[in-house]
Amino acid sequence: MNSPSRDALLQLAYFAGCAMWTYLNTPFLLAWPGVVSEELSPWTENGESWRRLHVRYPDSIATHSTNQTLYFDQSGIIKRHDYDLEIAGGTPGAHYVDAYVDVSGIRFPTVRRVFARQADASVTREPVVVSIDLSNIQLVPVKR
Repeated sequence: MNSPSRDALLQLAYFAGCAMWTYLNTPFLLAWPGVVSEELSPWTENGESWRRLHVRYPDSIATHSTNQTLYFDQSGIIKRHDYDLEIAGGTPGAHYVDAYVDVSGIRFPTVRRVFARQADASVTREPVVVSIDLSNIQLVPVKR
């Protein structure tokens, strides 16, 4: 088996950095200049009704997908994050977030699972495409 090329490894590192930066900064990114959002019709999943927000990011924000949809539960917590992975030919994904923890008054999801998303926004739960578990989250003040 051939090992990945240097370019493939750099592409993966760039993608992982952009993706994690987007994940950790959402929903704060919604307040950035040039971000456009529009509320969509509600979505029902597993007996829950979630509000949906379509978000379009400007070119000035490096992200893995210009157009994304966020799903919020009744308490305003993000439960799902849909996008078409632009660097992989527009591959549709449904990214579920769960197990929120409080860090200095800000809630962060510690469990993230990405699955294949169908054209009707339904999800195929097998296989798990990406699995991310976060722990020991700390916010460090920036010295200026």
